[in-house]
Amino acid sequence: MAAGSLQAQLGKVPSEVTEAFKVRFPNAQKVEWKDKIGSYEAQFILDGFEMTADFSGKGELEETDKKMSFDQVPAAVKDGFNKSKYNDWTPGSVIQIDKKGKEVRYKIYAEKSSLVQKKYLYFNEKGQLKKTDQTL
Repeated sequence: MAAGSLQAQLGKVPSEVTEAFKVRFPNAQKVEWKDKIGSYEAQFILDGFEMTADFSGKGELEETDKKMSFDQVPAAVKDGFNKSKYNDWTPGSVIQIDKKGKEVRYKIYAEKSSLVQKKYLYFNEKGQLKKTDQTL
């Protein structure tokens, strides 16, 4: 029964998209697709990481997001965080964002408990703080 429902769900995703996904992520597990009106998002597990990949309707990879802990980010990003004005904040979850045509960024959730402040901090691979966003 589960295989039949999976087939029905995958029937909505164009074969160009599913084939491009299989080529790019041959070892992906627990793959689930979402139709994003003209584009498609795959949620999956790869090498123990929760990931999403966004594809155009023609099967072009547009963006991948990889969830990780702060301990798993590259040393340059940790160093950048520790040298930033947010070095006394507590880092939480991290998403590595790899968007087509742009540099890889690391979106770090950070909070300062004494003031109950929360922000998303965006660092590039060199550890440079590029942007901050308030969280809701």
